[in-house]
Amino acid sequence: MSIFSKIFGHKSKNLNVKVLSPETYKTKISNNKVQLVDVRTALEFKSGHLKNARNINFYSSNFVPQFNKLNKAEPLFIYCRSGSRSHQASFKLAELGFEEIYDLKGGLLNWKA
Repeated sequence: MSIFSKIFGHKSKNLNVKVLSPETYKTKISNNKVQLVDVRTALEFKSGHLKNARNINFYSSNFVPQFNKLNKAEPLFIYCRSGSRSHQASFKLAELGFEEIYDLKGGLLNWKA
């Protein structure tokens, strides 16, 4: 039973998460007033990031406190290098109460400037 609750629990909590193609993601973030967050490490962020993104490291102990400073009712756009960390982060953020989460499919590896 616990396996089913884990599987179905994630699905029900993840309904407010949408994985977007790079093209769709780019269109949606073209408005500079979006909440855009890179969940990679600070070193990765310094090596290059999307314009107007803020860095909140998924592995940091400050991950939850930093996200709690953001508006949970406004759309949240997250990304990482390959899409793995942002996918994991999306589950955590849905549990924190974010209503609308957009994840970049394939991360920056899939991004074409």
